[in-house]
Amino acid sequence: MHNMRSLTLDGTAQDKVFKMKLNDEEKAMLNGDFGKAKQWAIDHQIKVGDFFDAPDMVAVSQAHMMADPESIGEAGADFMESIANDGGHVVIPMITDPRGVDLNHYRPLGQTEEMANIERRFIAACEAIGIMMTNTCVNYQTIMPPLLGDHVAYGDTGVVIYSNSVCGARTNFEGGPSALAAGLTGRTPRYGLHLDQNRKATRRFQVTTQPAELTDWGVLGAVIGRMSGSYWEVPVIEGIESVPTSDEIKHFGAAMASYGSTPLFHIVGITPEASNLAAVGGTSLPVTKITDDDLAVLRSDFGAKGERPDVIVFAAPQLSIVEMGKVSSLVDGQKLKVPMIVCTSPQTYGDARRMGFVDKIENAGGVVLEGTCFYQQGAKEIGEANGWVRLLSNSTKIVNILGGYGYKPALASMKDCVAAAINGKII
Repeated sequence: MHNMRSLTLDGTAQDKVFKMKLNDEEKAMLNGDFGKAKQWAIDHQIKVGDFFDAPDMVAVSQAHMMADPESIGEAGADFMESIANDGGHVVIPMITDPRGVDLNHYRPLGQTEEMANIERRFIAACEAIGIMMTNTCVNYQTIMPPLLGDHVAYGDTGVVIYSNSVCGARTNFEGGPSALAAGLTGRTPRYGLHLDQNRKATRRFQVTTQPAELTDWGVLGAVIGRMSGSYWEVPVIEGIESVPTSDEIKHFGAAMASYGSTPLFHIVGITPEASNLAAVGGTSLPVTKITDDDLAVLRSDFGAKGERPDVIVFAAPQLSIVEMGKVSSLVDGQKLKVPMIVCTSPQTYGDARRMGFVDKIENAGGVVLEGTCFYQQGAKEIGEANGWVRLLSNSTKIVNILGGYGYKPALASMKDCVAAAINGKII
């Protein structure tokens, strides 16, 4: 146990008792020598670290923060402004998850001016602190992906599972305040997936049917996530016969994280830490086979063939340039009978605009949103404003989430989603 006297954010002195080992710089932060913002940040990290029995801090190279207006509200905007007013400034590259409002498109969607104003305030405060408003949940496809063994502090579940599993980086799920604290201090508590022993496999799955397209990968990931069922379980998967594309494994991991809170998986012979089963400690684990029945049961939760959807949504994760190209080719020259929303990152949007993908989608009657993701946009309010209930998507993650927002979600392949938008019914 360690004890030292420090200043709280209101300027009063108090004794701090904590278990973590701090170096001299961290002690100075806690004492307020680097200002109130860093003092808040290190104090927050010590509390998190003590809760998880972290022995000390680990330096991180990047931070990524989730903080959409739906979740932060007025209080969150006030807090970020206080950090900026206290002179807070990030010391490592820090980026952001999708925003909740595309300020160029929010009124037609039914979003309110109040939501837009919270967004404007939050963005201004982030920029004052030095945060880069990248507004993406696919930063590993667009912005300086982390490398094997790289310690980072990431927030979005899809970002975390991809970065841990596919890149071999090391991060826990960091809540918004914890990611912000990491950006301000350049470190995070060393617990969870920053430790070697917690990255070993605890569940072993064998695939019996090969996934064929994005939604198949999402369904497989969802089944494994649901069977794993815990943040602390690490599944290792055998039987995948070909290396997935970046988009396929993106949907696989995003769904697994959504259904099981899973932050890390291994695929034998494919992901970097699993050159073989022994490398991730999985040889003695009992095998669970993923059957066609397992996949069919999950799909049955989201079946709606023959129905007319109210809206088609491509989001969660945001679309890559390859996915944007596929959607545009499927709608090229046709008119949509059902509203279709496509969410992509600002980085991809520029390329997609230059390549004509955005024009093809919008000329067909679709809407392309830049730097947002549908379920983080006040999806309930948007649905109510437009009378949307029956929602169709190819994202296994988003259909899992949106049932809680008043929608009746259905799941289909990208091709069938676009066909439903053109024909007015789910094929």
